[in-house]
Amino acid sequence: MISPDKLDIIKAETDPFPQHECGLFGVFGHPNAAVLSYYGLFALQHRGQESAGIVTSNGPGTTFLQHKDMGLVSQVFGQDELARLKGTRAIGHTRYSTTGTSTIKNAQPFVVDCVRGQMAIAHNGNLINADFLRDELERKGSIFQTTADSEIILHLLAQPSKNGGNVLAALRRIQGAFSLIIMSERELIAVRDPFGWRPLSLGRLDDAYIVASETCAFDLIHAEFVREIEPGEVLIIDENGLRSERPFPDERPAFCMFEYVYFARPDSMIGGVNVGKVRMEMGRELARKFPVDADIVVPVPDSGNYAALGFSEELKIPFAHAFVRNHYIGRTFLQPSQLIRDFDVRVKLNLIKEMVAGKRVVVVDDSIVRGTTSRARVVNLREAGAKEVHMRVSCPPHRFACHYGIDFPDPDKLIANQMSMEDICKYLGVDSLGYLDVEGMVRATGRPMNSFCLACFNGDYPLAVDPALDKFIMEKRDQRAKALADQEAHPTLFADLK
Repeated sequence: MISPDKLDIIKAETDPFPQHECGLFGVFGHPNAAVLSYYGLFALQHRGQESAGIVTSNGPGTTFLQHKDMGLVSQVFGQDELARLKGTRAIGHTRYSTTGTSTIKNAQPFVVDCVRGQMAIAHNGNLINADFLRDELERKGSIFQTTADSEIILHLLAQPSKNGGNVLAALRRIQGAFSLIIMSERELIAVRDPFGWRPLSLGRLDDAYIVASETCAFDLIHAEFVREIEPGEVLIIDENGLRSERPFPDERPAFCMFEYVYFARPDSMIGGVNVGKVRMEMGRELARKFPVDADIVVPVPDSGNYAALGFSEELKIPFAHAFVRNHYIGRTFLQPSQLIRDFDVRVKLNLIKEMVAGKRVVVVDDSIVRGTTSRARVVNLREAGAKEVHMRVSCPPHRFACHYGIDFPDPDKLIANQMSMEDICKYLGVDSLGYLDVEGMVRATGRPMNSFCLACFNGDYPLAVDPALDKFIMEKRDQRAKALADQEAHPTLFADLK
């Protein structure tokens, strides 16, 4: 019998796109690097709630110190753990993974002691050629400890070179979406892929340099925002200051639109624009495209709050927080569906019935993926006595899978890929349904259309995934899943290997 946690791992291994969205933070040149990293990760907690880690260093000749574990930043680190993480340099990571890949072995940052010395890496994104590179490295003798594509980058960096070790040459081999912070014994290196899918910014605190996924992390520690790391840039920070390299070929910008729609914190600045302001403008664009006569506008907390506020202001319809979010829950491991029919929905959002009873309600959400959760919320509103329920969504329908690090499922599981707008409306049980179009969404950012990756909406992938490579990935993961199942079924055969 395979245990539930092993089944989760098998599912992760066979999933065609093991994607995650994570938070990165780095410090160079501050005596309290670990403490700053703790607060920086705390500000980036929204980007990953399953594990957290910090690695510190005092420079050449000293041993890297690390601590990481499953859970929230505040659960993983206490005063004792932070006190042990001595050093003037640090990198930190908060991780979100798809179901089944949430294990301590995949918690970052990853650390290795190799021919180049000690190195640590933290990664946000998804490599589309990860399995191809992993297979090549394994044939050369590399032994992997995790199932994360981030470890592949570390193995590439650790490879000896005839030129004495070239980090830039190793980085040229990876393809896909990646923002990285790499710490060697002498340097802190910030890397952004040539398409610029994931955010990464540079800050300054006194004489120290700070690198973070979002500017909200700078605000918490009173660091000054300097600039964004540019797409295709490798920024090297050492005792001599800053040095910028451009090892990648030029590509057209492809910043992930879903950072503006959902991922980033509303108090962060991206592309010189406040994220919360963009979301409010998306709400106004949505109201202009799909106006409705209603009594109240209700956001789906928290990502729908600002779009709902913009929608409310544009149509002058009262705004009401009728859904109350429970901020203190993690992943729901137990789903007692026989006891509570819609436990998954109610445990996260509870409805204030008195606010909606007898009223025409507009529900504003940032996105609808599978549609099951949205449908359950509509049922709750109907049961509470809502006279009408109208759904408005502040981004276009998701019809295509993401290869670049967002947990959008197979297109067969995307409701907008399987149903017409009329059928979705009937399935959700709403009186009307309106999605913001691509033009309105991009217009809300104030940036040109060709600045973004919009592949999950229109199928236009900036970096194509080779079908042959895709088949190779699936075959390799099937092999790993089978090996894991065999090990569970016949533990005595593998006893000597443990």
